[in-house]
Amino acid sequence: MFESPFIKTWRIDHTHIDHYKHVNNVAYLAQAEKLAWSHSNALGLHFADYQDLNRGMVIKRHELNYHLPSHVDDELKCATWIVDCDDRLTLKRQFQFICPERQKTVFDALTTFVCVSLDTGVPKRMPELFKNAYGDACISHRNQTA
Repeated sequence: MFESPFIKTWRIDHTHIDHYKHVNNVAYLAQAEKLAWSHSNALGLHFADYQDLNRGMVIKRHELNYHLPSHVDDELKCATWIVDCDDRLTLKRQFQFICPERQKTVFDALTTFVCVSLDTGVPKRMPELFKNAYGDACISHRNQTA
């Protein structure tokens, strides 16, 4: 969808399959969560940082699109980007899962996150560490400076 994705490969196994014999909807969502954490870790943010700062990015909204079924032994390229970050409370993360064998997108999603206090769950401003990591990775920020 965009340039410079963060990508991980996901090999589908029997644990991801539902009674329709294709990847269960929840498995896609679980993989998106794993991908988001891997990307955050690659940006230098770990859950210990969230705990130390008493802040976390929690999901406010998911928009999920299932385009084509995937099956056991499919290998998907799972990409993510931070597409918007207001440097205050919210960021949006785009996901795209592609089956290289078919050269087709099988799943995409857009997730909106809100920064909250881990103690109370109340929305709080992003700490500088979040603004720097997520803001610098945000493709809309990069496009503004290009």
